[in-house]
Amino acid sequence: MFTWLSYGNTEKDYFLRREFSMTLDINGEEAYVRFKAFSDTEQFATEIKNRNPIKIDIGAVYNVSPKDRTSYEKSFVPMEKELVFDLDMTDYDQVRTCCGGADICSKCWRFMTLGISVIDRALRDDFGFSHLLWVYSGRRGVHCWVADKRARKLSPEARGSIVHYLSVITGGDKKQRKVDLGTTLHPSLKKVYPILLEYFENHILEEQNLLTDPQQRANLLACIPDPATRKALEMNWDNSNETPRNKWEDLKATVTALMKSKKLFINPIYDIVFTHTYPRLDVNVSLGLNHLLKSPFCIHPKTGAVCVPIDPTKCREFDPLSVPKLRELIAQIDEFDLKNPEAKKDVRDVKKTKMQDHITYFKTQFLDPLQKSLREEG
Repeated sequence: MFTWLSYGNTEKDYFLRREFSMTLDINGEEAYVRFKAFSDTEQFATEIKNRNPIKIDIGAVYNVSPKDRTSYEKSFVPMEKELVFDLDMTDYDQVRTCCGGADICSKCWRFMTLGISVIDRALRDDFGFSHLLWVYSGRRGVHCWVADKRARKLSPEARGSIVHYLSVITGGDKKQRKVDLGTTLHPSLKKVYPILLEYFENHILEEQNLLTDPQQRANLLACIPDPATRKALEMNWDNSNETPRNKWEDLKATVTALMKSKKLFINPIYDIVFTHTYPRLDVNVSLGLNHLLKSPFCIHPKTGAVCVPIDPTKCREFDPLSVPKLRELIAQIDEFDLKNPEAKKDVRDVKKTKMQDHITYFKTQFLDPLQKSLREEG
């Protein structure tokens, strides 16, 4: 972590000017301590061992060390931070029926899988970023850290422009039509549409009861601007025992006919698919330089799950319900020590657990390429 967040310390006191926060458990009450700063990895590790925080958040790099902020008053300002993104499952409650709130399952986790796939592609292909770290939040979402130098140097306005580019879903709970795609899809959206459509038709349509749950069906049909068409489809479906997939094919055929007759100029199929599949970003997390985000490899205080990295090329295989948990890791260490009494002192604890694979991925697929890039930049 120190190697990552110091970026080679090519700038004076770079790591020392980084803000960390710690959430402490004091007699059953949470205490949030901001503006912690450390000069090196030993000091950082010592503080963690002494304070035993239940959560660690990472903030911006300031113009002076956060521990000296009171001496600078209004001149204490954030200078840079990784470009970060937050996808939270609760933002999908309008389109998922399998779970609600903080609960997740394999069905609704598909929304996170799609989010990773779509955002990762856009950041790499459309913006040219290379050093992306995707991390499970430990409970109901994922975070993305973009560590490229030019990403870290972005102003809040530039970050806002990127978020705007990546955002399709708009409006609150009361707004029925959530997307405005125009008459022609943007090239970036065209690239991801086949992925979204495949997930929608093969999984989300039936798994989230989009045409069997009355409210979900009403929300879906609201994407069709013609009231007569909506009413005709509803009446036809109410008087038939067709499967959800057949009803969907019926809807597509109806829309296609309307488009050919020029009674519709905007394809509502696009609206439906994007509304029910496209990533829903927490804009404020990405905009503010002084916004903190949970550190990778934290233990989530509610679930006990480790915030492990996710390989975006294998995100379909990631199972949030099977990530290592604190108690499991302790048991694995104890088991190793019991079976290997002579080696237990010579082997690092992490190597005795299932965490080693996640550490290896972090180092080989994120940290090593980032370090190589820093050396090449000089």
